[in-house]
Amino acid sequence: MPNRLIAISLLIVCTDSLFAETPTLERIRVANDGKGFVLEKSGKKFTPWGFNYDHDAKGRLIEDYWDTDWDAIKGDFTEMKALGANVARIHIQFGKFMTAADKPNEKSLAKLGELVKLAESTGLYIDLTGLGCYHKKDVPAWYDAMSEAERWTAQATFWTAVAKTCKDSPAIFCYDLMNEPVSPAGKAKGNDWLGPAFGDKHFVQRISLDQAERKRPEIAKAWIKQLATAIRKVDDTHLITVGLVDWSLDRPGLTSGFVPKEIAGDLDFLCVHIYPQKDKIDEAIETLKGFDVGKPVVIEETFPLKAPLDQFEEFLKRSEKHAAGVIGFYWGMPPEELRKSKEFAAALLLAWLEVFQKRGRAIGVIPAR
Repeated sequence: MPNRLIAISLLIVCTDSLFAETPTLERIRVANDGKGFVLEKSGKKFTPWGFNYDHDAKGRLIEDYWDTDWDAIKGDFTEMKALGANVARIHIQFGKFMTAADKPNEKSLAKLGELVKLAESTGLYIDLTGLGCYHKKDVPAWYDAMSEAERWTAQATFWTAVAKTCKDSPAIFCYDLMNEPVSPAGKAKGNDWLGPAFGDKHFVQRISLDQAERKRPEIAKAWIKQLATAIRKVDDTHLITVGLVDWSLDRPGLTSGFVPKEIAGDLDFLCVHIYPQKDKIDEAIETLKGFDVGKPVVIEETFPLKAPLDQFEEFLKRSEKHAAGVIGFYWGMPPEELRKSKEFAAALLLAWLEVFQKRGRAIGVIPAR
């Protein structure tokens, strides 16, 4: 751990002692032109620029270690801020925040409250993504057994409790209703609400198991409306969005049913997850343009996973015309640690962080050296 503490100290020094005093955060709202965001009081432009803090370097979800390794989380928040981030996307699971369909987990809500306070003191805004079922072992059997209507009601109860916990904090950038939801196409096989696993985690969820006689976007709209209404009962200020897969556009082939132009009504802005592919940057930009339906668009997930670094950087640069912000990934290893590793994954992470800072400086989100 001494090396990690040294790395944190170096990062702080390199960013002009940003934490000499507690930052003062303003709430964020959509700009009057509907294309981006501004700080509520000052009217200053706000560009979301940050990281998915979805797990640590060991692959653990934040709920797996926030009771035992709180200092590590504090260190990671410090590191993200020092790297130039202004947003951290936090993912919380339904099963960890609900002990029964109508009973929120007060202990987890209290810990979330502590995390929000940490964000305030660090100067980071939180993109709070809920209803996760990433680890199948954490999904209650009673939740899987519910009907669509029962499940939506339980999800609404989750969001009311979470929003009530967070409503007074200026550190909340937005509530993201769910990561990568899918509206059903016909009769789903079996009773599995989750999409296929990626590694040991399930990122895609179905909001229904049966399309019946309904149009897919109509199901998505009704689901969004019910959850947004549950939030607005206790919090009428913070922004609401949903994290969409890039195959949500109304095109032939695979589609999520969350067609942007159809489901945008009860959302304050749209989020899309795009991982540009090698030699297909034009296609990635065209996909991004498809999410521009009159409300701000944030690239909520991206990474040089499928494209060479130069092409990925080209994508980021060209995306600035259409996207109001970008959120990549950070898993608790600062550049100083990554440079010591001989693993390819560490080199890729380091390259990403360097591009993140380079583009951040180019658009003025990160101060020039």
